[in-house]
Amino acid sequence: MRAVVQRVASASVKVESEVVGQIERGFLVLLGVGADDSDADAVTLAEKIAGLRVFEDDDGKMNLALNDVDGRMLVVSQFTLFGDCRKGRRPSFVDAARPEQAERFYESFVAEVQGQGIQVETGRFQTHMDVSLVNDGPVTLLLDSRKTF
Repeated sequence: MRAVVQRVASASVKVESEVVGQIERGFLVLLGVGADDSDADAVTLAEKIAGLRVFEDDDGKMNLALNDVDGRMLVVSQFTLFGDCRKGRRPSFVDAARPEQAERFYESFVAEVQGQGIQVETGRFQTHMDVSLVNDGPVTLLLDSRKTF
């Protein structure tokens, strides 16, 4: 699994002009599921992201996690995180999970985060979405459950 995690002041996702997920302070997580991913990848990445200490404490140091600041998470499925652009100009998505598998692990990730006491909003799987955000910082992190980067 791969994720782009953005610390946000606010974020929302729309499907056909309808807001389907919206948060204030927290993380916008763009989540990609790979063809070789498992439930263990969902657990690993959920625990890692939920525990990221990237919110400032009283001394202005990045030392607090989502639960420490009553933050929320907006999770949006994004298979293009497994796009391989090394050859040519058209990305290859052969490493991305098939939709049925990806949806199951996406839901597993969301459930794992919720199990850690974090309020989660989501987009709609396998639909065209319009995502809006106010990146706080900006703070943007790339994570991979297999630690390939």
